[in-house]
Amino acid sequence: MGDNRHRMHTEPKTLTEWLAYCERLHPKSIDMGLERVRIVADRLGLRFDSPVFTVAGTNGKGSTCAMLESILLQAGYRTGVYTSPHLVHFEERLRLSGDTVPADAWAAAFARVEDARIQGDEEDVTLTYFEFSTLAAMDLMRHSSLDAVILEVGLGGRLDAVNIVDPDCAIITSIDLDHMEFLGADRDSIGREKAGIMRTGRPVVVSDPLPPQSVLDHALEVGADLWRFGVDFNFSGDKQQWGWAGRGRRYAGLAYPALRGANQLLNASGVLAALSALRERLPVTAQAVRNGLAMVELPGRFQVLAGQPSLVLDVAHNPHAVAALAANLDAMAYAPTTHAVFGAMADKELTAMLKRMGPLIDRWYFTDLPTPRAASAAELHSRWQALESRKGVSASVHADPLQALDAAIAAADPADRIVVFGSFFTVGGVLAHGTPRLQAKHLNS
Repeated sequence: MGDNRHRMHTEPKTLTEWLAYCERLHPKSIDMGLERVRIVADRLGLRFDSPVFTVAGTNGKGSTCAMLESILLQAGYRTGVYTSPHLVHFEERLRLSGDTVPADAWAAAFARVEDARIQGDEEDVTLTYFEFSTLAAMDLMRHSSLDAVILEVGLGGRLDAVNIVDPDCAIITSIDLDHMEFLGADRDSIGREKAGIMRTGRPVVVSDPLPPQSVLDHALEVGADLWRFGVDFNFSGDKQQWGWAGRGRRYAGLAYPALRGANQLLNASGVLAALSALRERLPVTAQAVRNGLAMVELPGRFQVLAGQPSLVLDVAHNPHAVAALAANLDAMAYAPTTHAVFGAMADKELTAMLKRMGPLIDRWYFTDLPTPRAASAAELHSRWQALESRKGVSASVHADPLQALDAAIAAADPADRIVVFGSFFTVGGVLAHGTPRLQAKHLNS
């Protein structure tokens, strides 16, 4: 019975206590494999009667989930959306009908998962923090009479905890180099892992314009119904509006999605393909599509906050996402000076990211982050120094993202812009006390 008796005296009560408990429970933060999660899910009796969308990819997963959710809510459906990681509060990881779930409801779900984990005379099952959280989220969704379930893959696809559920429609967004120590050293290997969410006879939407061959091969191998960007669906547009065409369905004169950035049309196109693929079970009107795309919100994805100076928040944390951020910044109105607050995990391709952003940034503010996985501000500074050859570019190091942002605000003129990017910890750190509204010091005198 393992730790069953001991736990009776020490069971956590609050969400904060449960999260601390989960962090201690398993020696690894990532343990690839579905067997342990499946055992606990079976003990919980987890299953969904409503259609399930599972979203995998290197970048664009969060935006895709948010657009799907927004359109389905506009169509009158009750949705459950599980995403990770969170920016500021753990509760952000699950939204039911558009609302985050309160901490006490999460705590009750964690208790149910724990009861299943150490059930009766059965052997205790070890779960990672992510696996425990995923099971708790699924348990909350199962009790919520939902019309549609949207699950974002945490890492990879094939061995990710959400893959214990068979999706009715799989969506694979971009595929690029990230988490290579777990997923493989090239796009083909990474694509093979992400393709693990496909199911026989069920639609899989691939919105990457140039998917690795491994993704296409796996769709053929398992007999999935492949919806491929540029073949089964496409978009076109001008400066005012855009249109989408897929198998037997068209949308014309659409306003651009409320989420900014050129890459969002690819994500939106994948969403419309997924909704078309499941239209018999979840019909949506053209008006729901229009309203959903116009009203979608997702903090930290090329989020531009008006102010003096303007503030751009982006969780770009790999070279592919940073390239999109750079292109989006290029497309913005001219700013005399661009300040960048940057913090990132040590295992990321830091040199490639610094190199890509270097030509756009005039002043860097490198920050420590509150996790042992992060590169220190001093390490980032030294990487940057080895690359930077332009005169007049400056850099400083800071203890946390808010201190770095404060230093940038103090140095900025009203017409400048400040970009906060890198890890979720970096963007979450500047959002910790709410959304900043900037007013340069020159305006307060």
